[in-house]
Amino acid sequence: MPKLIEHTFATPVEVAPGILRVTLPLPSGPRHVHCFLLRGEDGWTLVDTGLGLPEPSWEEILAHVDGPVVRIFVTHMHPDHVGGAAPAARATGAPVFQGRLDYAQCERVWGSPDWPERIAGWFLSNGVPPAVADELIESGHVFADFVRFAWNPTLVEPGDEIDGWSVLAGPGHADGHLCLHRDGVLVAGDTLLAPITPAVGLYPESRPDPLGDYTGTLLAFAALDPHVSYGGHGETIHEPAARARAILAHHEERLDRTEAALSGQPRSGFEVSHDLFGTALPAIQRRFAVAEALSHLERLVVLGRARRHEDDRAVAYTAR
Repeated sequence: MPKLIEHTFATPVEVAPGILRVTLPLPSGPRHVHCFLLRGEDGWTLVDTGLGLPEPSWEEILAHVDGPVVRIFVTHMHPDHVGGAAPAARATGAPVFQGRLDYAQCERVWGSPDWPERIAGWFLSNGVPPAVADELIESGHVFADFVRFAWNPTLVEPGDEIDGWSVLAGPGHADGHLCLHRDGVLVAGDTLLAPITPAVGLYPESRPDPLGDYTGTLLAFAALDPHVSYGGHGETIHEPAARARAILAHHEERLDRTEAALSGQPRSGFEVSHDLFGTALPAIQRRFAVAEALSHLERLVVLGRARRHEDDRAVAYTAR
């Protein structure tokens, strides 16, 4: 990522009249996440809240903003977007708005003590060896200690409005992902990113075809044809429809590669992840690789290009 982004940590930057970007650090991945402040008649709407790291504090960040934050909107329940919601709400006194489906999944993951056991069984059933599964689970909890989501937010649905912004469904990267749109401006969360592409993975207790969901999201955003899109990582996108079509093409190519990895011999999602992403990945990246391989395998099944085989112990895939 360009150094400019990392040099603006915690300092609101005006990206358009009435829209401020706040970039916060992450300990891994893209190393940063963007939150946005949208000016309204009664104050500011904060979109997303970062991971919830203790520094910088929201009091420090919002000291640079010329007015109160009067509402907080969470695009999706991934830790780098929802993790700071409770501290932000305490700092501002503002209510938190979150999608109904998204909040239900947030509770099941971040508010449930048995999530590690549930995801462990899922890894094992998808071919991950026990020793590797333990490592993947441990890596997945690198963020858990920081996540402070807001319990019992105001629940919203696609089609609602937040201070004049339309709430749009954007499933794929997360089942209940929501975006905001007004006057050709899309506040996209992690649905549209550049130069990276959003991860689209299959996880336990999620919708069965996340890549199919994401395909629908990209087609809808291409048809909407906003003139600018502000995402949770990377750069502002000035041709969102073209970016949506480019990501569609990327996934078509990956579907072809996934199909080519199959034969008449059953293969697990773990095995196929090595074909798609290589064998030398650290645990946290292997975790995403397995989930992404599975989303593409399940999409091939839906399209009639692969077969899924399942018993009480394991899931595997073969060529059609």
